[in-house]
Amino acid sequence: MAIEIFSRFENKYRLNGDTFRRVRAAVAENMEPDAYNHDGCTYNIRNIYYDTADGAMIRNSLAKPRYKEKLRLRAYGETGSEDTVYLEIKKKFSGLVSKRRSALTLSEAYAFLDGGALPQPRGDMNAQVLREAQYILQRKILLPTAYLAYDRLAYFGVGLHDLRVSFDTNIRTRRDALRFEDGDYGEPLLAPDSWIMEIKVAQSIPLWLCKLLSKHEIYPESFSKYGEEYKIRRSQICSDQYSNQQTA
Repeated sequence: MAIEIFSRFENKYRLNGDTFRRVRAAVAENMEPDAYNHDGCTYNIRNIYYDTADGAMIRNSLAKPRYKEKLRLRAYGETGSEDTVYLEIKKKFSGLVSKRRSALTLSEAYAFLDGGALPQPRGDMNAQVLREAQYILQRKILLPTAYLAYDRLAYFGVGLHDLRVSFDTNIRTRRDALRFEDGDYGEPLLAPDSWIMEIKVAQSIPLWLCKLLSKHEIYPESFSKYGEEYKIRRSQICSDQYSNQQTA
């Protein structure tokens, strides 16, 4: 779907490889695979996050305020200048996550994000989302700050259209070459064969899934891919500064 606007609660869980495989088998018995996963293989999601030069948006997010927002550009797989990408605004207020997005071509997205001019309206665009993004760009001086990609398996609830379970692995990030056409590479964010499971639901998690989490002693934790990348990068910078002071 080219235009998506929805709100839901999201819970995240870290899984090792063995736990992932057991949980995925149970999920596959109760849910339908995403259209991109019918062959049993993961599909690729690539993101470019936009933030201030000093990372004000992610620092605010990590402070866990009642309200926070992120702006990112998302592509699915390899993307050329006239291919479709999605400009996404992700907000969280008192635990409820709202994601709003609009389709653009990659060239339109770059022109809008770099220059601020709204693209010519088209049927697959959402003008309201683009105006909201324009307002964010006018309030803050934003620039591309991080590339973050991963491989995903996703499932939808049978008869429960608001239920979605996804598994992400091979999370990779970089802070340079912040264009999709620069390629899909980066430093690993997690250990090999580590997975992030997300349960996204507008109302309540079904009983069978609650029992599955309890059986494997899986507990939710606060985790943001962009936030984790930022914390690791800041830790590395502090460590390098300390080493330089010691050798000076």
